Amino acid sequence: MILMHDIRFERVHPTDLTTLQTLAATTFEHAFAVYNTPEDMQQYMAEAFSTQRIKAELSHPEMVYYFARVGEVLAGYIKLNEFSAQTDLKDPESLELERIYVTADFQNQGIGKYLLEKSIELAREGGKKFLWLGVWDQNHGAIRFYQRHGFTKFATHDFYLGKDRQTDFLMRIDT
Repeated sequence: MILMHDIRFERVHPTDLTTLQTLAATTFEHAFAVYNTPEDMQQYMAEAFSTQRIKAELSHPEMVYYFARVGEVLAGYIKLNEFSAQTDLKDPESLELERIYVTADFQNQGIGKYLLEKSIELAREGGKKFLWLGVWDQNHGAIRFYQRHGFTKFATHDFYLGKDRQTDFLMRIDT
């Protein structure tokens, strides 16, 4: 287990575009390739992690990314959305945790917990009443992880991975 003081939490800047793009694509592929067709994965990743899209997100005033580093090594990242940048609720009293990913080398070492706690802390500091996220209904490990940390399901929504319509549980925690 990595100690919390060994983790560096830093905001991602536009100059980090290529690093973020690589990290996002690698962690997403590692998490979901085995459960989806290569065609759906390729289509989703080409859109979600395109240079144009990531560049626009990094300059969007209501979206922010953060890296977690252990030493100089990237261990994971999060993406947070406020207001109109949220994928569903667009509730000014909430913060959306759209992405939380940990690299394969740092799985099960407390990085995910650290990133989740940082997200809750940022929501609280921003005066938000709750933090929410969407998680694939087939991602049982992630659902258990969020439940262990106090999140509860409050709705569902459709999520398209390529042409495959999937269902996400929407989960929240009051801050």
